Amino acid sequence: MNLAGEERIAAAFAGAGKRAALMPYLMGGYPDLATSLAVGEECVAAGADLIELGVPFSDPLADGPVIHAAATAALARGATVAGVLEVAAALSSLVPVIAMTYVNVVLAPGLERFAERLADAGVCGLIVPDLPLEEAGPIAAAVAHAGIALVPLAAPTTPPERLAAIGASARGFLYVVSVTGTTGEREGGPAGAARLLERAKASTRVPVALGFGITTPADAVAAADAGADGVIVGSRLVRAAADGPQAVGRLVEAFARALR
Repeated sequence: MNLAGEERIAAAFAGAGKRAALMPYLMGGYPDLATSLAVGEECVAAGADLIELGVPFSDPLADGPVIHAAATAALARGATVAGVLEVAAALSSLVPVIAMTYVNVVLAPGLERFAERLADAGVCGLIVPDLPLEEAGPIAAAVAHAGIALVPLAAPTTPPERLAAIGASARGFLYVVSVTGTTGEREGGPAGAARLLERAKASTRVPVALGFGITTPADAVAAADAGADGVIVGSRLVRAAADGPQAVGRLVEAFARALR
């Protein structure tokens, strides 16, 4: 098994130099492919430690209205998996890139072919939110063979026995969803994060990143103080992408400054 992706992810968390590693999310192809690359470059320049790169899909069940609309717009403007992986390839030389998409996108070209395409683009990890633990084995094996970490998700409602199994299977990091719901901006930050993160960290040996509902730099600091090894910021940045890459860069810089 090639551990290249896991090793790069581990190094990014360990070397972040912040209270928690900062992982901005951007939608590949939104507002268009060239601009999404520029958004990613601005994120890196502003202090991102890793990038979560969305591959647009027509039925993104884990995503709230902002990210769903961005995926729809990207597809309408001709975004393809190949095009988004060109964005990944350009960014992967700068920071570890974690691709996020849905299981249909993974299965369509065949598992091995999809994993090869990710590896060719330098992708380090893969998040598939509609992939149940019980069905993850073949995809996990295919991407691991290509040196890519399959990153699972855990939710506030995940029972202890299942959380233990998810944590044991985690590669790269464990993505902890702070709320029962879809992605989106929320007031007040992730409530109850400390207990949730405590449970998650007890279940795994990899870093634990908190996402969903982290809207402000104060939310990110609160997540770090609650024990998150990384924080993932999505909808707020995707909304800002409509105003151009520099608008996203300014926001990421504010998050990075707060986490330092």
